[in-house]
Amino acid sequence: MEFSERKRILFFGLPWTFTQYTIKEDMINIKAGFLKTIEDDCYMYKVQDVQLETTLLERIFGLGTVVCFTGDSTHQKLCLVHIKNARAVKDFILEASEKARMKRRTLNTLDIGSTAADDLD
Repeated sequence: MEFSERKRILFFGLPWTFTQYTIKEDMINIKAGFLKTIEDDCYMYKVQDVQLETTLLERIFGLGTVVCFTGDSTHQKLCLVHIKNARAVKDFILEASEKARMKRRTLNTLDIGSTAADDLD
């Protein structure tokens, strides 16, 4: 399964921008720009959490913003801005990232500011 969406302007949700998002089973690809294009990838197993943000105007025009919190060095907060089917994309990314972590047998840990290292001194 694959999602391909364009960033849309907020007014009427029309795809008049030059940013395209492609979400596959194993990676997220962002291609942006007209004269100078920038293409960036993030492997799905690096996605730690996904958040859906919808403003009032986005809800009126059927859009949403999906924010992926990743362990990637170039994009720690990967935003898919003003896309259609945002809830379906968010759910797909959550499931695909979990499958990718299980496939690679990686463990996602968070640093919660433990003082265990201070106790050793």
